[in-house]
Amino acid sequence: MIPEDDSRVAAIGHPAPPWMVNYADLMTELVCFFVILYALSAALNKDMQKAQEQIQEMIKEGKMAGQVQMDKEGMRITLEEQSQVAFFESGRAELTDQMKSQLDKISPVLLKLAEKHDIIVEGHTDNVPIATKQFASNWELSTARATSVVKSLLGESFPPKHLAAVGYGEYHPIVPNDNELNRKKNRRVVFFIKNNPYPDAPGMAPPKPGAGELKPPEPNAQPPAPLENAPAPEGEAPAAEEPAAEAAAAEGGN
Repeated sequence: MIPEDDSRVAAIGHPAPPWMVNYADLMTELVCFFVILYALSAALNKDMQKAQEQIQEMIKEGKMAGQVQMDKEGMRITLEEQSQVAFFESGRAELTDQMKSQLDKISPVLLKLAEKHDIIVEGHTDNVPIATKQFASNWELSTARATSVVKSLLGESFPPKHLAAVGYGEYHPIVPNDNELNRKKNRRVVFFIKNNPYPDAPGMAPPKPGAGELKPPEPNAQPPAPLENAPAPEGEAPAAEEPAAEAAAAEGGN
């Protein structure tokens, strides 16, 4: 124990000893150092780094248009429509042949990352309003497009546990929606590879492949016998056809 009259101890109401200033500076620098390490955790991931280099190389070679960025949360791969490339037809969520071609190029890179990382597929549209029977707004449209991409990846043996789809509509543009070229840039698909995967519930075993899926009936299976004395179903009036919804999307938008 250091005696109270020792010069290294500051009594109440007296200034702190000089060594405490250096000690406080050291602690502050250590905190900053660990914050920087956390921010660079994604960049220090070798798998992420290799994938970033592969995507950048394809962009330089002109195989796809877009960009790839990495931050403390993970990596974002943005696919943008080129001048003659449309990922989706206007007001629709089905993948075009051009989009399927882009996915064929990027899928091998994403499949390697999907072994350890969650991949969030983001759908983005321009600000041209839409109100159809299928899509009430750009939120529904962007979410349906992201889901279409996820379904396509599932067909390439991607683990469903590490895939998700989200739609942002027109609310996260990268450029102003003031001309057709900018609207084309805002109609994009983003692959967000998370640095930290979604945590599993403790003690939960991973689901078995095919668990929870409905099995088709056997080809020679007989229908169940009707119950005796069961009342015959009353006839139902045919449902009236729904009126065709008005498509408010401008040609070439969304």
